Parts: sequence; structure tokens; C-alpha cells
Amino acid sequence: MNEHLGIDLEHLELEGAICCYLLDAPEPTIIDPGPATTLERLVGELDANGIGRADLRHVLLTHIHLDHAGSCGHLMEVFPHAVVHVHRDGASHMADPERLVASTRRTFGALHDRLWGEVKPVPEDRIRAWDPGAAGPWPGLRPVSTPGHIAHHLAYLDERDGTLFSGDAMGIVLAGGPQHPPTPPPAVNVADWRRTLDEIGRIGPERFGATHFGFHVDVEARRAQLAERLDALERRVRTAIEAGIEEEEADAARFEREVRTELAPFMGEDRVNRYFDMFPAATDWAGMAFYAKRNPR
Repeated sequence: MNEHLGIDLEHLELEGAICCYLLDAPEPTIIDPGPATTLERLVGELDANGIGRADLRHVLLTHIHLDHAGSCGHLMEVFPHAVVHVHRDGASHMADPERLVASTRRTFGALHDRLWGEVKPVPEDRIRAWDPGAAGPWPGLRPVSTPGHIAHHLAYLDERDGTLFSGDAMGIVLAGGPQHPPTPPPAVNVADWRRTLDEIGRIGPERFGATHFGFHVDVEARRAQLAERLDALERRVRTAIEAGIEEEEADAARFEREVRTELAPFMGEDRVNRYFDMFPAATDWAGMAFYAKRNPR
């Protein structure tokens, strides 16, 4: 295996929540630099690993959600030779993040600024928009279209050692616990996500690196578990919708409690509550409900 490094961004001083990857690469490359609120931590860790202001060349995004990409505009100021690589359909939001920020504020409300900080635009001449089928930033690193969590989601396969940097495509894996499907509104598409998991199965990576969180070698088991959990959540949400608004709201609250209870033995109650206070499981329920109501069976 190449010596890729997972950098724990320690978001709001919470370990094991958001990971940025520094790749063992011909040119200094990172994947998913995280939100603006973790910028100081990221820059410090890069410097500690020999990546100074003049060194960083490539910032790769799996998608534009602020927990993955919110620091990009700031990074362009810190690292004058770096460029941002993103799917063509997400590029405009990096150049002008106003609509993205407005959408995120609707989801996170008063917590938005504390969680994600200020979002700065990336200069257009420093954005490299990826089109399906195009090459990656350097030989051996292959972008893979992985829609589902959001339509423009990408993963990056290091063909030299079989590591797939999966962003959210392989779900959330916290402290080695069971898979959690991140399905926030409004862009989740379960049918696309099933096709993505099939494609990952065909690729057969040796391991994957999830932004939430870390490297995992049990790829096939995790892939199957995420598929099962996506299906189970969709069935549960559709059943609750059919039962009426009161049952839907009650089951969303039960789902939040169940997710925290399930993961507490792996993370401890304090850490699991801090994580899901930032990324509520009820938001994932809401995203699945949004999808189900627009895709009736």
C-alpha cells in the first residue's frame, strides 16, 4: 500500500468525525479538505508533513457539501499554486457559493456558522472541472462517478494500490461501528446509489478511505451492509409516510435515538451525541422522505 495519510481534522475538537487525505503522490495532493472551521488544523498538519505554502498542487473534492469542501476558497489563498478538482456539475458552486451556503443554512439553521464558518469563492481560473470519462490530475489516480448521496459525487481510485477514496459513497463508518447511510435532503437518489455500490463491487478496491471516517479493508462486507441499510431505511420511511404525518414524525425521532444507541458502544455516548448533534440522523430520515415522496412506488 502507498503511504497515504488520513488527517483527522478534529472538527469542533471532535476526533474521528472528518478526515482529509494527503496522498502519496507525484505532486502534493489532498482529498476533501473539510470546512473552513478546520482550516488552521489542516494547514498545520500539512506543514508538519512537509507541505508548505509553495507545495500543495491539487485539492480534490468528492462533492461540494461544506463538511468536505467548505475550506477551498481559503486554501487557494494559503496555497498559491493549488487548484481545485471537482465534478463539472459542482464547479459553479465553488466559484459562487452563495446558493450552496443558503441551502446549507436551511438545513443547519443557527448552527451553520459555528459548524462550517465563512465560505469563500474559488477563483474560476483555479477550478479544474471534471467531465465523465476524463483523466485524473495525475496518472494512476482515476476519478469514478459515484452518484447517490448527491448527483455529482466522485470517488478517486488509486490504481497503484487499489485504495478508493470514497467520500460519502460508502457511507459513514465511525469508530469501526456499523454503516450509517448519509441521506440528507435534497439531492439523495437511492436508485443511483444502488448502481454506485454495484460499480464499486465491480471495481473491487483493496480498501476504502471514507471522509467520515478513515481507512477500511472490509470493503465487500461494508458495501453489502450499506446497500442493506439504504434499502431498510427507504422501506421504513415509505411505511411511515403511508401511515400519516404523525407516525412519520414519531418514527424520525425514533430513528435518531436508535442510531445514537447503536453507535454508542463504539464511540461512547458523549462522542456519538456530539457527532449526531452536528449531523442529525433525523436529517438523513428527512432526505429519504424527500426522495420517497418524489419517487412514489
